[in-house]
Amino acid sequence: MGLTFTRIDLHTHSRVSDGTQSATELVDEAAATGLDCLGLTDHDDTGGWDEAAHAAEQAGIGLVRGMELSTITRRGSMHMLAYLFDPTNRALTELTAEIRDSREHRAERIVARLARDYPITWADVLAQSGEAKAIGRPHIADALVERGIVADRTQAFDRMLHPRAGYYEPYFAPDPVEAITLIREAGGVPVIAHPATVARGAGPDDDLLHRMVDAGLGGLEVWHRLNPPKFRAHLMQIARAYDLIVTGSSDYHGAGKPNRLGESLTPPDQLERIAEQASGVPVLQPSKSSWPM
Repeated sequence: MGLTFTRIDLHTHSRVSDGTQSATELVDEAAATGLDCLGLTDHDDTGGWDEAAHAAEQAGIGLVRGMELSTITRRGSMHMLAYLFDPTNRALTELTAEIRDSREHRAERIVARLARDYPITWADVLAQSGEAKAIGRPHIADALVERGIVADRTQAFDRMLHPRAGYYEPYFAPDPVEAITLIREAGGVPVIAHPATVARGAGPDDDLLHRMVDAGLGGLEVWHRLNPPKFRAHLMQIARAYDLIVTGSSDYHGAGKPNRLGESLTPPDQLERIAEQASGVPVLQPSKSSWPM
């Protein structure tokens, strides 16, 4: 593919989902941090792609357009990173619209439960959601912070927004095998996000893993702050056994979380593998006229 990037962060979020920056601000910070390629992966949404593409061209860095797709297993949620797929694919756009709608109504139910015990309203959450097309738990967390109920998003998720707290509400999401199939049909490459968060740290079981690989699973996000070192070694064994792509990412959301841009990176040869497998959209490379002098 002729990609020449060396500092690649493939998992970040803008205000289109639950980040705290616009796509332009995110790209500009990535460039200032020394990244030469950024992956934009808002939750279940491609609404930031065009703005990010323009900003990346102006900043002189590469862009991998993607999305973090919500899925659900019998043992809990699993997030699937989808890279370089066709954003006009009807089956995938209809699915993500259903997920976003379900999540927003779920957020309203969570706030109603919280309001019984804490001084928070739906209006407080709307005030924190900005340009997000779907309102979720991160926006509720921001409202709790704004109200002075918790210090930051992390504390909100550890206390009120964790399933054990009693305020949790389920939402619609597809089975990961279905999601992988749809991503591949849209020309994209599916990669399991932060696998250590699946099944309370156990990761996908062998049966599910086999079915996902058979459906077209492309890779695993190995280098991520939520994957402990021993689990990373386990993931590398899986990747070798199934010839899967391995990625590294910050999962950056802006303010409110400790994650920092570029804290984990994807090896250049692994981005090459993603680009080679994708047929939806290409990796965007900056034109020579935008290169820094």
